[in-house]
Amino acid sequence: MTSPAADRVDLSALIKAYDVRGVVPEELNPTVARAIGAAFADVVVIPESEGRARVVIGNDMRPSGPELVAAFAEGLALRGVDVVRIGLASTDGLYYASGALDIPGAMFTASHNPAQYNGIKLCRKGARPVGQDSGLTQVRELAGDYLATGEIPVVAPEEVGSVTDQDMLADYSAFLRSLVDLSQIRPLKVVVDAGNGMGGFTAPAVLGTGAGLPGLPLDVVPLYFELDGTFPNHEANPLEPENLRDLQAAVVEHDADIGLAFDGDADRCFVVDEHGDPVSPSAITALVGLREVARERAAGRTPTVIHNLITSQVVPDLLGAAGAKTVRTRVGHSFIKAEMANNDAVFGGEHSAHYYFRDFFFADTGMLAALHVLAALGGQPHPLSALAEQFQPYSASGEINSRVTDVAAARGRVVDAYVTQQGAGPVVVDEMDGLTVSHWDGHPQWWFNLRSSNTEPLLRLNVEAADEDIMEKVRDDVLALVRQVEP
Repeated sequence: MTSPAADRVDLSALIKAYDVRGVVPEELNPTVARAIGAAFADVVVIPESEGRARVVIGNDMRPSGPELVAAFAEGLALRGVDVVRIGLASTDGLYYASGALDIPGAMFTASHNPAQYNGIKLCRKGARPVGQDSGLTQVRELAGDYLATGEIPVVAPEEVGSVTDQDMLADYSAFLRSLVDLSQIRPLKVVVDAGNGMGGFTAPAVLGTGAGLPGLPLDVVPLYFELDGTFPNHEANPLEPENLRDLQAAVVEHDADIGLAFDGDADRCFVVDEHGDPVSPSAITALVGLREVARERAAGRTPTVIHNLITSQVVPDLLGAAGAKTVRTRVGHSFIKAEMANNDAVFGGEHSAHYYFRDFFFADTGMLAALHVLAALGGQPHPLSALAEQFQPYSASGEINSRVTDVAAARGRVVDAYVTQQGAGPVVVDEMDGLTVSHWDGHPQWWFNLRSSNTEPLLRLNVEAADEDIMEKVRDDVLALVRQVEP
């Protein structure tokens, strides 16, 4: 029996909207992992299983991973669920395993967070997301109940689940290779910065011959391929410019055609051109999206592409012109994945360099996006800077965080100036995810989105405009309102 909800251990700081993430061992430890495993079994795994219930588990290179996996697996087994452990994996490697085996999955990773963190990304069978609206809230509550009582209900001894190990790296690599053919591209020199994360595990297998696959016309220059969850060289978060500097320098030093940077769990991929200049994730979304749209149209299908609301306007512009239906959605992988499946979308992209593919179980995979970029680059004679230029026509601020004492008051000042007073002219406003104010249908063309953090007193601003001067003016004006000191 579980305790009454009033006695429940509060796990809201650990189990958030999209996943589980916290400091080890203060927030996430074997006792907590065991309770979450049992709750995951009861809420998600057992109800959707036909016959014997199974779950696949992977982990990244963080030192705390194996112990947490063992405890989580024990919680599942106590509830009668068989566990398949694939060991070291990228997050998209775990999604592949969930899709290929058609069973729910759990990936132990804290992605790009510092070394003291770990976490869990949960999915239903077929790599379908588990988020706050699709079971994660119930998992959090039930795990809190199990922790309050200190007991997990145990099935009969003969029903306790088994725990077995299975290596799926070769299958994952072969599957990705089957989706994008690189065998006929021109030779490319590629610098890959794994940031001591799981890209150092998957890149040799997919881009090289590490999984027993034939060689490709790629000369891969490895950077920080040694798996080390303490991240001795730089944080495995390529979204921060300082974490790209080593890659940028190496691309220039080696006279490479392209640079690729992966985050800690290697589900996101960032791209720099031959000059070491970053190519925006929105530009990659447009580039890869056009490839997938063309393939869909060639097959006689009308393609749908998903993009979140702070990707560049170039995404709906170019993909719509190419014949795709574009669907705008909230920020966050669980929302994107749900829209991908609901719309049978061929592709989806986010400003944060998450890329989603129908052919990959509607899940995100940075490595498959990288293969598409390599195919596009190697399939024509021009350098990446020239290829990417057509996908970056507008000026963007990037995401700017402001810590404020009163989020509501700061947001209210922006609404008053831009919406109520319309000081910048008539605008289109929506609140799908935060506040989006758009002047794109008028001149000058600009839009901005202001979103609050779920966990901190932060406001996140993204601005885009048709030219740099307008972007800077809108950016600076909105920031002045947000950061205005209260009297």
